[in-house]
Amino acid sequence: MTTQTTDIPDTPSDERRSWLREHSELGVCVLLLALGVLVLTDALTMDVDLTQRGPVGPKTVPVVVGAGLLVIAALLAVDVLRGGRGQAETGEDVDLSEPADWRTVVLLTGVFLGAAALIEPLGFPVAGALLFWGAAFALGSRRADRDPLIAAVLSLVTYVVFNNLLGVPLPGGPLMGVL
Repeated sequence: MTTQTTDIPDTPSDERRSWLREHSELGVCVLLLALGVLVLTDALTMDVDLTQRGPVGPKTVPVVVGAGLLVIAALLAVDVLRGGRGQAETGEDVDLSEPADWRTVVLLTGVFLGAAALIEPLGFPVAGALLFWGAAFALGSRRADRDPLIAAVLSLVTYVVFNNLLGVPLPGGPLMGVL
């Protein structure tokens, strides 16, 4: 006994959804196009000093980046419309059936926001040490004897490199007056 199936023609909205699903990479093209237009508009309306020295002025890099974004958006759109598809990520060892670890995400977000709020009153060395220690804790390290020491050294070295060697002023906080 054979079973007959009848193909019911898809409605136009079903066909449109199917086409959009098959060409979903066009969303990236639209994003790149919008970003390119934004960068070019910002670069071309930039007020600059007309007495520049040399052939490269402050508008050059943004114009090149904006034009590059437009070219990449166009080339990607042509590739997608010709049937090109992105390959699925295979390099990561991620079990997609496992739920997201929201506890870690919330802890890291809280540590980051806390460090951002404390950087001005306490200074970078203290806020940075709390950031590094909190991030280590949120990511699973429970070494109370080692983590605070590593966080303090890492924060102080970062402060000295940026503040003293690179000339990027960071808030020192009350401890820097003592040291």
